Amino acid sequence: MSPPPQHPWPIGFGIACLRAGLYILLIAGLAQLAYFEAHYLHQGRFTEYGIVELAQSATLATSAGLLLYVRQVQRALPMVTLLMFAFVVSSLIREQDYWLDTNVARHTWKVLVALVALPSVALVVRWRHQFAEEFRHYANTFSFGLFASGVLVTYVFSRLFGRQSLWQAIMQESYLRSFKNAAEEMVELLGYALILIAIVELAILARRWRAAQR
Repeated sequence: MSPPPQHPWPIGFGIACLRAGLYILLIAGLAQLAYFEAHYLHQGRFTEYGIVELAQSATLATSAGLLLYVRQVQRALPMVTLLMFAFVVSSLIREQDYWLDTNVARHTWKVLVALVALPSVALVVRWRHQFAEEFRHYANTFSFGLFASGVLVTYVFSRLFGRQSLWQAIMQESYLRSFKNAAEEMVELLGYALILIAIVELAILARRWRAAQR
């Protein structure tokens, strides 16, 4: 497949505002889930049994499905989307670690992640020149900036922000682990939401690229 054009059709201000409004509603809806969990889920709040944890998995599963759509239906950036898909699915598996360790066997999630990640990385390395060419186009898009932001929020900031020592220092004798868990899980959910929005933008962009090629 030939590389996509570097300058697809411009996006109108009205459409940009509409998409921004929808993304605001998505973020607000996820925040309301946390509010609902805090108020009405009296046991297991912000744990593996909570609504926020379920929302994280649903967000990742939706992202994985959209990536399959971009790769298999729109046939855009096959190597880039393969690596993104492996990353998102690995994250989804990681979110199920408690259930897998409890109901299957300890460290099951690590085996499943390896089965997803290693073949994908091997294929990307095998077709590294194609990947580099695709990435050159993707790196200059709004989608890539959002995706990178989501990864940084989820895998860097949330881990540092959720440190027990930090919240013990902030709350001192009033420290509650549930408060620390809530903060960490909500930041993580925000990161996953940014990744989802990035992939929605990629799906829209892929459609525009395909239309431009026609």
